[in-house]
Amino acid sequence: MAVGPVEYVILGFPENQFTGEIVPELAKLIENGTVRILDLVFVTKDAEGDVAVIEFDEHEGLVAFAELEGEVGGLIGQEDIDHATADLPPNSSIGLLVWEDVWATPFMEAVRRAGGEVLEGARIPHELIVVALEGVESGT
Repeated sequence: MAVGPVEYVILGFPENQFTGEIVPELAKLIENGTVRILDLVFVTKDAEGDVAVIEFDEHEGLVAFAELEGEVGGLIGQEDIDHATADLPPNSSIGLLVWEDVWATPFMEAVRRAGGEVLEGARIPHELIVVALEGVESGT
């Protein structure tokens, strides 16, 4: 089975403000073959600092996530949750998402056939890109 690059993102939601607003956009990415969801976990930290995993059916804002097509489960473990919540402020929540970049699978197969390998990769934070692009556009 060919597998494209796999990424993870940790999405922060201050004040535990989960909504289903991101579900339609995530569903579009799945439906058009851009990504394949491999795991998705929501976690909250209460005012006392206690951390809990939230099931989709336990929070009104998460119900829509249960409808997403994917192979959810098994990749995100307790160690990942502990790492992701270590610096999470009280009364905040996160979504941990692991997805395959399906769009890149043919390219990565070509790299492997050519004897190549990915040596490094990283997601550049939006804020850094905005500043860098503004600098390029202004010529500084």
